[in-house]
Amino acid sequence: MPLPKKTNGADTGLASAVASRTAHVVHLTHNDLDAVGADAIHRIKYGTDGVFTIWSSVGKFPMLFSLVAGCKGYGDLLSISDLGYHRDSEAVAERARKNGWQVEWRDHHRWRDDEVTRIQKTVALLHIDTSVCATGIVARDLAPGNAVASEIAHVVCDYDLWRHADPRSAVLGQVLQRKENRDHVRDCLVRGVFTDALIERENTGIKAEMDAMMKKSLKQATIIGSKYRIAFAPLYGYPSETAHHIRDQKKTDIEVIIGKDGKFSLRSVPPISHLVAREFGGGGHPNASGGSFNFTVVERFTWWLFKKSRHFDEFVKVAEAH
Repeated sequence: MPLPKKTNGADTGLASAVASRTAHVVHLTHNDLDAVGADAIHRIKYGTDGVFTIWSSVGKFPMLFSLVAGCKGYGDLLSISDLGYHRDSEAVAERARKNGWQVEWRDHHRWRDDEVTRIQKTVALLHIDTSVCATGIVARDLAPGNAVASEIAHVVCDYDLWRHADPRSAVLGQVLQRKENRDHVRDCLVRGVFTDALIERENTGIKAEMDAMMKKSLKQATIIGSKYRIAFAPLYGYPSETAHHIRDQKKTDIEVIIGKDGKFSLRSVPPISHLVAREFGGGGHPNASGGSFNFTVVERFTWWLFKKSRHFDEFVKVAEAH
């Protein structure tokens, strides 16, 4: 898979940073609490100065994977975590291998057997385990027996797998809704610290902001469907929390929280989220995933103005086929 012909300044700068790195581990990971936990454990294993971290959304992962694969590896490790398969993965992984990278991939999303087979041919390690969070996989592989790593995995999995038995996980999950908190939380976790004054202050502010946004989304939600009760609502922030707020208030089975560009977060009671999301260019877990309606310019305007979309009926048809 070739690098994009057109790159913006940020992409060019990142490629230059990867090429001139001094760390021997490049960690390409997602951008939520699970990713932050996984990155903390990478740093416990390889040292703070030994890891170059790249945070990635699901949508940007193919481009960023390709960007790193196009740089010289010199035998260094490209570690991927909490990011699932995409259609060009094996071609990019092969390119990375030929450029001298040792690629290790750890993920807890659902992969098809044929996808696993293809990737295993091109990477040094592929570890898929849907029973735990990605941080749990990383902890077992990189820091077995390490008490801090084990505690990080416990807290992160509590949040990522929606167990909600440890109050620390909800606080950290909410604080990391603001990307500027990632490095601070990660550095705290490396030291075995799960809260401090900054985390508590951020959590207090976010809770007030989140309550207002969730109420606004709920007020503008559209609920349709026959087999399933499906809510479509605009995203103002905090997609996971908004979905569960709508579920609690409206007793829905599926919640689709849609951004201004058509990208959506999907939550479902029936374990079909990952199957439905794949039909809309995305993926994820059986009960939580994401995709995109690929709004045109006109559709962006009508969504902003009316909070309605022709894609609702298409989505319902796909969801109720499962």
